[in-house]
Amino acid sequence: MASSLTSREYAPSELKEEFMRVYGEGDGVRIFSSPARINIIGEHIDYNGGKVFPAAIDRYLYVAIRKRADRKVLYNDMRFPGKFEFSIDDDFAFKKENDYANYLNGILSQMKGMGFVFPCGFEVLMVSNIPAGGGISSSSALECGFAYAVSETFGFSIGRVEIAKLGQMSEHKFMGVNCGIMDQFIIATGKRNFAEKLDCATLEYEYAPLELGDYRFVVMNTNKVRKLSDSKYNERRGECERALSLLNDAGVDVPSLCSLTPERWEEVKSAVSDSVLQKRAAHCVYENRRVEEAVSALKRNDLVRLGGLLNESHESLRSLYEVTGIELDTLADAARNEQGCLGARMTGAGFGGCAIALVHKDSIESFVEGVQSKYASVVGYEAGFFACRSGDGVSRVEGV
Repeated sequence: MASSLTSREYAPSELKEEFMRVYGEGDGVRIFSSPARINIIGEHIDYNGGKVFPAAIDRYLYVAIRKRADRKVLYNDMRFPGKFEFSIDDDFAFKKENDYANYLNGILSQMKGMGFVFPCGFEVLMVSNIPAGGGISSSSALECGFAYAVSETFGFSIGRVEIAKLGQMSEHKFMGVNCGIMDQFIIATGKRNFAEKLDCATLEYEYAPLELGDYRFVVMNTNKVRKLSDSKYNERRGECERALSLLNDAGVDVPSLCSLTPERWEEVKSAVSDSVLQKRAAHCVYENRRVEEAVSALKRNDLVRLGGLLNESHESLRSLYEVTGIELDTLADAARNEQGCLGARMTGAGFGGCAIALVHKDSIESFVEGVQSKYASVVGYEAGFFACRSGDGVSRVEGV
């Protein structure tokens, strides 16, 4: 298949071999996996009290870890340059020059703040088959995979939901990104062959069988790398908060935008006098309804309706939430015009990153060729593509 997202995929066994080369032979090495994710539908509403419908997929980041006899904490990565050394006794703080180590130190900072005690240091080597900044949650996979690896290695026994909360806390308090919890939650709790409907207001969740028959989700990477902290993510969140404040000031007592039904929103939307804020709120309200419809469509095996909902979601993110851009719009529009595609939309925060399309397995090769041709002619460079299946949440890799 043309243009995969990564030029080379590494296996856990290769990671262990490299670990021994970097840190020396010895027992006690454990390897853990942490998946990427797609959000089938429900975008930019996890931080607005909405429901989302993500699935973990079969692209993984792997973490190899081993305790040390001293207090040192060592990080290394097979893909990204930069070996980092700290002490487990450090008062960890964000430093730009620490690059990816900030995500790991953020987790350690939160763990120490929660009262977990480290009897010694440890050494880590990682490798990821997830594209960095690609919109399928490479940073959350890093946070949750590392948190789970540390918890299991040191016997902290932190539960999966708490692992998700730990990752979100690290983003908020250490990385300065005011994210929702969807990414961390599905990465920590995902199950192969299932998607997960998550109520972000209550953290109640249910698994829904992800049975697509002859269809596959194809991930389409714009190859335009963006970081959440550098995007307008926090700006959009602030706009939603202002819209909610206007509603409450007008006497519409609601805890979140997504607690409004579309019918109720149409009755009270005049309270949000700013036209931009009204568009942001409208997306949240109607996207939340689309999540429920998507779950129902899957349960009755109506993939045509699911594809239509993907299209509706993208149009809302384009015109109401304004987080797509020429790259994502070109991918989604080109995908819909290809034979065998039922629907397509951006996934993730937007401003670059990835889109997904629901495509018949027999059409995938021609689909990629057609979309690639259109994308390159408009954008000027190639996109990346891969078909994916559902995957498991954070896990220990056995037998390596």
